[in-house]
Amino acid sequence: MVAWPILAAREAGAGRVAAIVSPGKDISAGLPAEVETVEQPQPDGTGGAIRAALALIEASETVLILSGDVPLISTATIAGLLAAHEATDAAATMLTIELDDAGAYGRVVRGEGGAVERVVEAKAAGDADPEQLAIREVNAGTYAFDAAPLAAALATLSNDNAQGEYYLPDVFPALREAGHTVAAHIAADVAVTMGVNNRVDLAAVEAEGRRRLLESHMLAGVTVVDPGTTWIDVGVEIAADARIEPGTSLHGETSVGAGAVVGPMTTLIDSAVGAESRVVHSYLLECEVRDGCSVGPFAYLRPGAVLDVGAKAGTFVEVKNSHIGKSAKVPHLSYVGDADVGAGSNIGAGTITANYDGFRKSRTTIGVDVRIGVDTMLIAPVEVGDSAYTAAGAVIKDDVPEGGLAVSENAQRNIDGYAADKAAKMREEQNP
Repeated sequence: MVAWPILAAREAGAGRVAAIVSPGKDISAGLPAEVETVEQPQPDGTGGAIRAALALIEASETVLILSGDVPLISTATIAGLLAAHEATDAAATMLTIELDDAGAYGRVVRGEGGAVERVVEAKAAGDADPEQLAIREVNAGTYAFDAAPLAAALATLSNDNAQGEYYLPDVFPALREAGHTVAAHIAADVAVTMGVNNRVDLAAVEAEGRRRLLESHMLAGVTVVDPGTTWIDVGVEIAADARIEPGTSLHGETSVGAGAVVGPMTTLIDSAVGAESRVVHSYLLECEVRDGCSVGPFAYLRPGAVLDVGAKAGTFVEVKNSHIGKSAKVPHLSYVGDADVGAGSNIGAGTITANYDGFRKSRTTIGVDVRIGVDTMLIAPVEVGDSAYTAAGAVIKDDVPEGGLAVSENAQRNIDGYAADKAAKMREEQNP
């Protein structure tokens, strides 16, 4: 959540970035690279938080202040604020927005000429009078300051208010008394007021963020059949004319090629799906599906799985750390692990590559245009030569030569009258 406004600020031109944190709170894992942290000694309000970073302010020229709990603020909104600040001689420019229902947001009180006189908080009874509460323009909690006037004004802050906190907007009267101007820049995007104070707020912000991401993909030519049941992370890349079916989740560094169809009910995590491929009702993790492939339904592609151009991993197929060659097919009910399957080969239903002997993993190599019969067990390490066959139910422990047929002999024996004998035995057990 904190990373989003930081990244937006950097894209808008911010240089040195610091996150102000509570004592003993380590949020470094969620921060972008090269972000400093400053500890606020005690939770004493927004003014107290900024005073904790006084040394950084004094070493700066322009200070941009964002709220870490307002993740949807955009680069464009921040850039607009900074541009407005630079265009005036104001010592401070605050981001505001007009709301029909201003709720507990701080009200912006303007004086003659439209300059900001102060911000009146409305968090608790007694902070604002009825006339002030009727103001529709509110403080969005984002500011641009000239550093030196801000540093001086911070020393004037008082916590004499209903909350007993130091409010950052209380620096505005001090700036005005020092002869400076305070300006306001009105934002058009309501997301600047979407703060996160609890899990309900978090869900609302995530829903809005997801809506915006999906909208951007759709405007770029991606078909999202049901946005309400589709989750796409911000880093996912989807080419134009791809189609995302309902119930689909795309996460991490995932990419989907032009004309591909993903879903319904499909999850991709850090995976690539090529152009014109189709992935139906399946789960893919850290794998690559190249152009023109078919996956699923109910396939599970695990890390290291690669389906080459035109390959197929069908119904209830699991592939792990294996390369399935061009136009090769694993149609159904098979496990292919630690294997290389040559181009044009076909793996019969129920095939298993037994890749683990209890101590180490070994690979299976299947050549070009091989036909693996149903229920074949391939005991790795083993190699099946080009154009070779295995018979149904074969257990392959030794290499199969090119063009050969491997058969496991297992003589069939029929027992006449077995069903009747078994039924009689069961009756005896039930009625001793």
